[in-house]
Amino acid sequence: MRYTFLSLIFLVTAVLVTAKLVQTTVFEAAAWNERARKELSKVTTIAPERGNILAANGNILACNLKVYDIMLDLRHSKIKKLRQIPWESVDSLADSLDVYFPRRSNLNVHPDTFARYTWHKKLRDELEKEPGRRRTNLRIAAKRSSDDFDKVRNFPFLKDFKGSGFRIPVYKNARDIRIYPYGKMAYRSIGRVNENFKTGEFHGYSGLEKDLDSLLYGKPGRTKKVALTSGITNWTDVPAQRGYDIVTTIDIDLQDMLEQELAKVCSESKAEWGTAILMEVATGEIKAISNIELLDDGTYGEALNRAVIAYEPGSVMKPISLMIAFEDGLVKSVNDVISCAPFQRTSDPHGSGMKSMKQVIEQSSNPGIARVIFRGYAQDPSKFYDRLSSIGFFEPIHSGIADEEKPRVRKLLPQDSRGNNITMTARHLDLARQAYGYNTVIPPLYTLAYYNAIANKGRMVRPHLVRSLRDENGRDSTVTAGYIREHVCSEQTAEKVKQCIREVVWGKHGTARLVQDDRVEIAGKTGTAYPVENGVYNHAKRRYAFAGFFPYAEPRYSCMALVLGPSGTSANRTSGQVVKNIALKMYSRGMLGNTSNYAQERSSGTPLLAASTSSSDTRLSQGLNTRKARKISTAGPPHGKAMPDVRGYDAPSAIRILEQAGLNVIVRGSGRVAAQTPEAGTPLRKGSRAYLTLKI
Repeated sequence: MRYTFLSLIFLVTAVLVTAKLVQTTVFEAAAWNERARKELSKVTTIAPERGNILAANGNILACNLKVYDIMLDLRHSKIKKLRQIPWESVDSLADSLDVYFPRRSNLNVHPDTFARYTWHKKLRDELEKEPGRRRTNLRIAAKRSSDDFDKVRNFPFLKDFKGSGFRIPVYKNARDIRIYPYGKMAYRSIGRVNENFKTGEFHGYSGLEKDLDSLLYGKPGRTKKVALTSGITNWTDVPAQRGYDIVTTIDIDLQDMLEQELAKVCSESKAEWGTAILMEVATGEIKAISNIELLDDGTYGEALNRAVIAYEPGSVMKPISLMIAFEDGLVKSVNDVISCAPFQRTSDPHGSGMKSMKQVIEQSSNPGIARVIFRGYAQDPSKFYDRLSSIGFFEPIHSGIADEEKPRVRKLLPQDSRGNNITMTARHLDLARQAYGYNTVIPPLYTLAYYNAIANKGRMVRPHLVRSLRDENGRDSTVTAGYIREHVCSEQTAEKVKQCIREVVWGKHGTARLVQDDRVEIAGKTGTAYPVENGVYNHAKRRYAFAGFFPYAEPRYSCMALVLGPSGTSANRTSGQVVKNIALKMYSRGMLGNTSNYAQERSSGTPLLAASTSSSDTRLSQGLNTRKARKISTAGPPHGKAMPDVRGYDAPSAIRILEQAGLNVIVRGSGRVAAQTPEAGTPLRKGSRAYLTLKI
């Protein structure tokens, strides 16, 4: 009877299975085939790995890093099987999490708030719920390493669960993030990425990350479903192609130096913002670029990339106008003279006499440069725009920096866009202003490109940030920058303009005499302009520009700095000092073709002695068997209430003397004291500042 009953059960089961099989394979075959077709036709996109951004020496400026979100599954079967929650062990887990992964970064607050945001409360609240209502994805920590996961895995309570993967309550979700090992260095030029939350894709939104996004992003892959004997699985149909690594022209050391010097000058001048670019003359490679801005907390940080934003340039436009004048034959020689008497509502503060082309640039004469340009363009002012266009003035540079603007210069036509007539008087006034850098806007990068061309014998190489592309197999493809124009002027014209620019720094009446330094011969031009705010000029502020190149005889680098600060200072004391200081730092490191640094050159042959008394000097000289020696003075405490003369002293002695006198000492340079402010003999006022300039 028992066997008959079991046989009947098996028979009924077999009939039901057969019936279901017939129903599925015959009557419902079409529906199941359609469902299988849909499942097998599903295609999933594989996100490619984003390429890295590298410095010129291979240092990583931007790269991907795989991180993990560490998660806790409190609905896990192994937790459900616990007869009771081991609260002592859970509290130990909470203690460990509060130490290594606190829920709030700063828990030094009111005790009630502290208790609210500890892991003790969070874990108890969750574990006291019904098992089916507990969270399966309680995040313990975000963006952590695999080592952090292993650490959590061995915390109290969790270490009691044996196994790995999803067989334990703690697990990790992997994801890639973009990191920048050098932090804010060249922040706006390198750029940043953000995530499209709909697609999960990362794309650049600023700097190189944006401008070269299509190369960095790579090509997505594709997977499809395939049926295997063990079931349906994903099969890689088209593998993802990793993005290119971008090798930039940035020199990390020069970038660091430029940022330091720009920040120092902006801080001392109380500037709102500053931008600076350092470029290699022969190649057009941008070796360093910095943009800083005064933040709400009173510090300076990397901000808007103003190097590619167009501003009214001021007098840095004059050498470009003079280059056109020489090239067009409006003047022949640097010694040709022109009247600098008031012209087109403009006068020259340096005097209105006859001046040579050198003096026009040296003294930054607005009437002088305007009169020169009028020789060729007074009859038809619109042709000045055409002349600028002929040298590539309005063409995009394609430097690799995102959001690059082009210069904007109004073409001085007889009629405006609405057909209204414009008088020749108005057009002449605009032409004069365009000649000396007003009524037009030019990005600093464009201005520097033309100074670089003058230093490069008239050849206008394209400024660029990208040196080469490296594919996923490590093969390099050099990016040829090429020329904006093979020549914007002849070599003879470039030499003439170069001579004129030199006078700005080295001439008797040059507007940048503080940029002089015997170690590096710098040539450049200053420029100032009032910023336009709410449609009008703000005379309480000025933009101070200095563009130039060095060393003068064989220029290797060109550099421009632009600073917005309060009126009352000058480009000579602000942006000019940025260029000077970066040149001196490069010289001291032997980066300008010099075979040794300045200290070595000055020290060779003549010993440098530091002694407390004259008799000590004598003993040292006799001991060294030398008749000649350079001496650094040392000094004792100050006497009287007048500013002491500390010139020639070693820096520690000079600082000690002045601080004992109640002064706050600001030191620039290195070596012994070469100059001081206030001058010796000036009445002392405690709490005031004293500035010391040191030279080796």
